[in-house]
Amino acid sequence: MGPREQHLLIIPLLTATLVVMAVVSVATGAVAIDLASLPGILMGNADAAARDSVIVWSVRLPRTLLAMLVGAALASSGAILQGLFRNPLADPGLVGVSSGSVLAAVATIVLGQNYFGETATRLLPVTAFIGGLLTTILLYSIATRDGRTYTATMLLGGIAIGAIAMALTGVLIFMSTEQQLREFTFWSLGSLGGATWAKAASVGLFMLFALCLWPILARGLDRLALGEAEAGHMGINIQILKRAAIVATALLTGAAVAVSGAIGFIGLVVPHLLRLIMSPRHRFLIPAAALLGAILLLAADMIARTIVAPAELPIGIVTACLGGPVFLWMLLTNVRQIET
Repeated sequence: MGPREQHLLIIPLLTATLVVMAVVSVATGAVAIDLASLPGILMGNADAAARDSVIVWSVRLPRTLLAMLVGAALASSGAILQGLFRNPLADPGLVGVSSGSVLAAVATIVLGQNYFGETATRLLPVTAFIGGLLTTILLYSIATRDGRTYTATMLLGGIAIGAIAMALTGVLIFMSTEQQLREFTFWSLGSLGGATWAKAASVGLFMLFALCLWPILARGLDRLALGEAEAGHMGINIQILKRAAIVATALLTGAAVAVSGAIGFIGLVVPHLLRLIMSPRHRFLIPAAALLGAILLLAADMIARTIVAPAELPIGIVTACLGGPVFLWMLLTNVRQIET
């Protein structure tokens, strides 16, 4: 089967799987919803149980939609970043979004609550996003000289900034109370428990903006795989491409981290798995990564809220258990590329 036939098969298959997973997710939880009654609830049937209608419309639907959007945002940003660095082991955390968001979240929980009380907790998604975005802007400034952005400098700078951010985070954690520590720990492990329609809409807006950059990024990243000099000779403005990729990655990852906390391995594993079964052309890889990322995060969320029901397991633990072994396999299979 040729590359074109693979794309025509894989993307519709992923789309159909996502629809099925979304329906199962809405019906799954501590209170099971009968699949037969689900169409009536969604259509506002008066005969549907009031309790089930409230659960579906106020809890399950926004949570399912948020899981799909967060998974799609993390996976597609991973595909973009791996194309930019030309390395299948690149992760969205490299651009500083995760470390900046975590630092801003801890500062909000510890310092914000000390001075502004519970009002600060409501601002946690906003401050986490701003922290990630500011860190990304700082990293981009460090890596840019004379109008050129140096990828190696960006990679090493991201590691350095991440270390500094984690050191400051450790200081703030040391200053926190027991309740603040528990709150931060749950947020840092990732959770979709506070899903609302407003949070889903906020992530959707950032994804809509990134979608506008998709055709430009896809063509440029395909050319960049041949090397920067070759891409430049083919008419690609390398600096504009790098800036667009960094902005898209920062917006997608920052928005996802802000509403769900730190969820690892989705952006790292999904694009790499897809490259094993389909052509690496970003025109198809980025939307396929978004679909598979949404599917995997939906599956992880269903496991997180049912395996210890009625309690809820942080979703970051589930993604780490699933993604850790896959990442280790990726590391071992790419060891020669890393060493060279």
